[in-house]
Amino acid sequence: MAGDPTASLYVCGITPYDATHLGHAATYLAYDGLLRLWIDAGFDVRYVQNTTDVDDPLLERATATGVDWRELAESQTSLFRGDMEALSIIPPDNYVAVTEMIEPTAEAVKDLLDKGIGYWVDTDVYFDSAAAAASSPWELGDESRYDRDTMLEFSAQRGGDPDRPGKRDPLDPLLWRGARDGEPRWQTVLGEGRPGWHIECSVIAEKHLALPITVQAGGSDLIFPHHEFSAGHTAALTGVPLAQAYSHAGLVGYEGEKMSKSLGNLVLVSALTAAGVDPRAIRLALLAQHYRRDWEWTDSLLDIAQLRLTRWVAWAECARAGEAAETPLLAQLRSTLSNDLDFPAAIGLVDAAIASDVEASPTDVAAIDALLGIRLC
Repeated sequence: MAGDPTASLYVCGITPYDATHLGHAATYLAYDGLLRLWIDAGFDVRYVQNTTDVDDPLLERATATGVDWRELAESQTSLFRGDMEALSIIPPDNYVAVTEMIEPTAEAVKDLLDKGIGYWVDTDVYFDSAAAAASSPWELGDESRYDRDTMLEFSAQRGGDPDRPGKRDPLDPLLWRGARDGEPRWQTVLGEGRPGWHIECSVIAEKHLALPITVQAGGSDLIFPHHEFSAGHTAALTGVPLAQAYSHAGLVGYEGEKMSKSLGNLVLVSALTAAGVDPRAIRLALLAQHYRRDWEWTDSLLDIAQLRLTRWVAWAECARAGEAAETPLLAQLRSTLSNDLDFPAAIGLVDAAIASDVEASPTDVAAIDALLGIRLC
């Protein structure tokens, strides 16, 4: 409706080479919950998510498996979106692939070069963090709040190259990667090459959403360097902050380690659904963990969720037709979810209503669908 308050969300998307494990699902499910709460509150919502469909890990997997990198990206992106649909996760208004934004990204990098905030190292372009801090509403550490030693550690672990000779600051991130033999490349205003990681999200967000966006979100492993430098790039390019707020979901572990592609300890949504697991049970198992904390997946969590789903479905069958009206459970769900998306407590409210023999109403069943994404009938 015209005149409704607006809210915008950008959630960093996948690098499509091994999708979708439960760590991915937990992150996108958390911010699906935020979208649902905004929609219920009457906000005019805009949601954008990128797909990093050209990047080193994708190219390495394609080489290792003998698959063309484009085919790998396309197949895994399709699988990811199918998994999201199965989990009843509301799709973004725009899925934007990095390969769709090559020229706009190259132009943004050229703009940074022209402003003296980018610099060449051989055929690559880097972001000058100190120059950006001197000329924009951002300085290194604004978003992450990490000390320099922690930044250096994470930069080395998470796609940075702090030891590269010629950089003005070891933490300066890559903006543009010049052409390399055997790698994808595009002819642009910068010559041949492809974008760096952080600048991609900065450009996509700026092109598709009004700045500053309401919430920039993703997993907590994106706090540094990705969200730190996406914010820096946007501030340096536009003079405006990227986001009003940054939100990060906790990491999901499995068998004592963070669930990750590099470790290979993945529990895939597609494998669970192929084995006959109801996607609603997977969703309930993930919602039962608070989105901001790190936690570990076990089979018992899924067992509990399947039993809970059975109880909820049986309860919903008792819902009698009638006029839609606010109920105590609906009001409690709204209040609880407004407190930092407390889905575990919201689940507890439904459990308590069932245990207390509260009769299911059509309003309650509709609220569970709208706010928790669990369709019971």
